Amino acid sequence: MPTVLRACHCCGLVHNVPHLGVGEEARCARCGTALKTRTHARARSRTAAFALAGLVLFPLAIGLPILRAEQLGHQHATNVWQGVVELLAAGEWAVGLVVLVCSLVIPVLKLVAMLALSLRRQVLGQRHRALTYRAVEWLGRWGMVDVLLVAVLVALVKLGSWVQVEPGPGLFAFTAMVVCSLLSTACFDPHSIWEEA
Repeated sequence: MPTVLRACHCCGLVHNVPHLGVGEEARCARCGTALKTRTHARARSRTAAFALAGLVLFPLAIGLPILRAEQLGHQHATNVWQGVVELLAAGEWAVGLVVLVCSLVIPVLKLVAMLALSLRRQVLGQRHRALTYRAVEWLGRWGMVDVLLVAVLVALVKLGSWVQVEPGPGLFAFTAMVVCSLLSTACFDPHSIWEEA
């Protein structure tokens, strides 16, 4: 009877789990936690759906105005792309590059990688898929730096009654894109990389 090695997600103990029948479940010998023995049937399709939704939202997130500022009667609305261009044109290279990488490059790379991971072995082999998944985990740490940056910029710009800052529709599209990206990562089961026939 074929067996599969499974690590308990609670305590980390590795078990040699035999093939289980319908209604059977394996439990950790150390802590009693139920061991996950199969990838959810719809995990791959959910990952692909959320990744595609994020990619569809991406042009809206960077093209629609993200902030509207009014200062002494003058209104100014800018989107993410215009913000990056204006920062670079003003000589703010460090801030401009951080926003460019964290707001434009990393989200697209992460969504494309999650889409590739959800497509069985048609795009990548097992070893490349494992490397891609590790890269996605590493990139995920840097995907929220731009949110902190926007919060700091709003705090710096907001000067009481002198400047009024309002969120634009791009902020909601960007938020929805980030949520889709997080959900695509949460739906993906890394065990599926090695379990496919």
